Amino acid sequence: MALQLWGTLKEAITVYTGLSPATFFTVLALGLAVYYLISEFFGSSDNHPRPRSVEEQMQPLPPPVQLGEISEEELKQYDGSDPKKPLLMAIKGQIYDISQSRMFYGPGGPYALFAGKDASRALAKMSFEDKDLTGDISGLGPFELDALQDWEYKFMSKYVKVGTIKTPVPATGEATSAGEPAETKEADVAKPAEDGPSAHGATETPAAEANE
Repeated sequence: MALQLWGTLKEAITVYTGLSPATFFTVLALGLAVYYLISEFFGSSDNHPRPRSVEEQMQPLPPPVQLGEISEEELKQYDGSDPKKPLLMAIKGQIYDISQSRMFYGPGGPYALFAGKDASRALAKMSFEDKDLTGDISGLGPFELDALQDWEYKFMSKYVKVGTIKTPVPATGEATSAGEPAETKEADVAKPAEDGPSAHGATETPAAEANE
C-alpha cells in the first residue's frame, strides 16, 4: 500500500511540476531552509536594541525657549553643533526654533548651512553660497522678494518665533548727531559778534555826518 502511494506521488510530482522527485524534494528543502532563516532574522529583530540615534529622535523635543533680542554672533551658537541647544534660524531678523526639522537643518542635513544665521538673502535667491548667508536683502528683485515672503509665511506657520536679531547702531551716526548741536551753538554765538560791528558802524555814521 505504501509503495503504491509513493509511486502515485512520484507520478503526480512529475506530471504537475515537470521535475523529478529528487529535484522536487531538493528544491522544497532549500525553500524551507530559506524561509527558516528569514523568519529567524526578522522575527528576532524586535529583541535587538534600537540604535541610539533612533531613540534620540523619538524623544519629545523640549518646548521652545524665548531668547528675546540677540546678536548675529550669538545666533551662531544655535547652529546644531551643540545637541543640548535648540536649532535656530532667522528670516528678516525674526528668529525661529527649527529643532523639529533637525534632519534638514541640523549637521549633515541639506540645509545645514542656514542654521544659526539669518539666511534671508540665500532663501530669496535659493543660493547656497556663503556670500548670500546674510539678512541683507537690498537689491533683490520682485520675484526674489516674493520667494522670501513665501519662506517667511512657511516659517511663521510651522515654527515658533523665539526672538529677534539686534540691529547694529553705527557709531558714526551718534557722533554726527551729537556734533550737530555743538556746531549750531557755535554758529549762534558767532552770529551776534558778526552783526555787532555792522550795527556799531550804522550808529557812528549819522553822528559823523552831524559833526561835519
